[in-house]
Amino acid sequence: MQTNIIINNKLVEEAFRYSRNISTERELIEIALKEYVISRKQKSIKELRGKIKFREDYDYKLMREI
Repeated sequence: MQTNIIINNKLVEEAFRYSRNISTERELIEIALKEYVISRKQKSIKELRGKIKFREDYDYKLMREI
């Protein structure tokens, strides 16, 4: 998808300072979006903590040996 957007130039410059292998704004934005999605997925997983109930006979150590 192609779109035109107005981006904060100072923010883009700062992002480039942390990005040695990125040379274009398009690449920078694509990587930023990927990292955003990954971050949100991880947050969703963290929200499940303590909400999953395992069977009484579930042995996670046994699963490691398989």
